[in-house]
Amino acid sequence: MESKFIHEPPWNAEKAADLHTVADINELAEFLSDSQLHDLSSSHPVDCIIICASAVLHSAEVLFQTLTQNPSLTKCLVLCGGLGHSTPLLYDAVKQHPRFSPLSHEIQNMPEARVLERILDRFYDRPTITREGCQILIEDRSTNCGQNALFSRQVLDKAGFTMKTCIVIQDPTMMRRTRASFEKVYEDTPVSFVSCPVFVPRMKLSHSGLEYSTVVDPSTLWSESRFLELILGEVPRLRDDEEGYGPKGRGFISHVDVPSGAEMAWSRLVDTFRDFRQM
Repeated sequence: MESKFIHEPPWNAEKAADLHTVADINELAEFLSDSQLHDLSSSHPVDCIIICASAVLHSAEVLFQTLTQNPSLTKCLVLCGGLGHSTPLLYDAVKQHPRFSPLSHEIQNMPEARVLERILDRFYDRPTITREGCQILIEDRSTNCGQNALFSRQVLDKAGFTMKTCIVIQDPTMMRRTRASFEKVYEDTPVSFVSCPVFVPRMKLSHSGLEYSTVVDPSTLWSESRFLELILGEVPRLRDDEEGYGPKGRGFISHVDVPSGAEMAWSRLVDTFRDFRQM
């Protein structure tokens, strides 16, 4: 079940922003990012790294560069993502990217994982990564977060690859739900999943309203209204109740505790922006 907020008009951040609003946005973003691993390059070696494709290409850039410099970081890399409703956003991100834009005409109608593979092959050193024994697998059928986990396991199982430790990389707005999806799919197997959103999106107040406060180039991130739409839509999904995705609801993810601070921030943001949607 999708949150009702997903289909409502976009949020007008500029008209409703104040310091309290910024604090609530950042608290919610921090919770959803689930940043267990803050610096990928500082990680101990793990059995597997799975990256779920996203229109925010910074995560893939950091991963591919890190593996090029340290190919022994993992024994297996899974590039994950099929054709879904957000795939055109990935195509647009490649088209607008200062390095990857030459690929734009090649990737149309490609599954998201194949787009990541094309970026890896064209702009990074795949032979160096695989020379140390890292196996690269492609999961190119999934169309949602739950399938990312389910189909990744199927690909790994088919390859005969078993793991005990796994880093999962995902769009920061979906990171907590993604880890819970993998935990659900592997609930019969002792695998330690570590969330690595690569960065945590934060906002600040500017003369024009809200703007990003992050080392990542803001032009490569979501629009402010899209970002708000994403983070506000996540909390109803994560709740373990009859309308959520947890065991008491749809059963797509393992149980997630939504802390009271995040719940209160979410409620205040919904109230704040309810009167400021762009019609």
